[in-house]
Amino acid sequence: MPSTRISFRGATGAELAGRLDLPGGEPRAFALLAHCFTCSKDLSGLVRIARALAERGFAVLRFDFTGLGDSGGTLAEGHFAANVGDLVAAAEHLRARYRAPALLVGHSLGGAAALLAAAQIPSVKAVATIGAPADPGHVRALFTEHAAALEAEGEAEVEIAGRRFRITREFVDALDHGHMEAAIRGLRRALLVLHAPRDEVVGIDNAAAIFKAAKHPKSFISLDDADHLLTTPADASYAAEVIAAWACRYVDRGAEEPALDSKGATVVAEIGRQLYRTRMRRGKHAWIADEPEAVGGGDLGPSPYDLVLAGLAACTSMTLRMYADRKGWPIEQVTTRVSFDRVHKSDCEECVDERGRPLQVGRFTRRIELVGEVDAAQRRRIVEIADKCPVHKLLTAANVVDSVLEEDAGEPAE
Repeated sequence: MPSTRISFRGATGAELAGRLDLPGGEPRAFALLAHCFTCSKDLSGLVRIARALAERGFAVLRFDFTGLGDSGGTLAEGHFAANVGDLVAAAEHLRARYRAPALLVGHSLGGAAALLAAAQIPSVKAVATIGAPADPGHVRALFTEHAAALEAEGEAEVEIAGRRFRITREFVDALDHGHMEAAIRGLRRALLVLHAPRDEVVGIDNAAAIFKAAKHPKSFISLDDADHLLTTPADASYAAEVIAAWACRYVDRGAEEPALDSKGATVVAEIGRQLYRTRMRRGKHAWIADEPEAVGGGDLGPSPYDLVLAGLAACTSMTLRMYADRKGWPIEQVTTRVSFDRVHKSDCEECVDERGRPLQVGRFTRRIELVGEVDAAQRRRIVEIADKCPVHKLLTAANVVDSVLEEDAGEPAE
């Protein structure tokens, strides 16, 4: 399942780090996933939720709030109001680079932030909370023993989940400025509340308060024996499956693009105005090709060079699998790794360009790893057979590319 790094400016101006988990084909919709207090985008439960949603066709952006994980800034800057602003900034980044998010999913304090941020993100159609507090002030209990220092000095160093953070009085005060009940009453989006009855961090009464304040359509799902962080894989997977199935009722599938017409060709590739997202199809298989962000693309899929290397790697592994099976060799696994660079063709005196400079040729480096009992003679034969892979032959043969500009609908090309 493809996943790409994302970075954007948050509410305080800090550079925020995220990861966009993508489905195999065209996303049905984009979603934002907000993590809990002092956690990160890489919390195991959230990663499982993001991947399960991607399997259901959602593109999911999970990112670290200001001052946490791989993001810039400090926790003191990343107070609750900033968390809300970070979500809005993330939604704007998606809107500008990909597609505006239709689904918000928030865990714990991230759920409270999602409930407030939804009003500022017009594209959002549905909000799901997991173990969320009904009031962000719930977190204040973590700082009770530091209340005197915060009042007298304006800041204090606290330990949360085994890590030390410096917080300010403004950080704590921002937790009381959520106006949660009014925000939930005015949500005007479909709401799904997921909560574990035995949650020892955020009590089940919080779920009851959120559900009572919300207007329909609203739903509640009990997470049974799950803990607050959804550390059990089955609990995270269950939550993700429920959210995905529920959201599909309220989230419209993105505008359908017309099916690609191969017109008898093996593969078809089509690009519109969005740089450099390219739709591709081969028979019943469809995928996206793109360029890295460093060259102006969105990194939504493999680049053209990646696709060529992938073809050589896949063909090599398949060819060796067939050969080993035919010979009855005990090879359990074949892994092929391919890279590409350019080198000067120094052994050819005539291989120069019009200025007399040595020509460069492409060089594919193919590394083959075998798992199984094979002797030296068999290993030598494996290398020979790798060179007989059809894609290897295609790349090393003298090929010709004939280009024809197709005519527009019934009108001859000039």
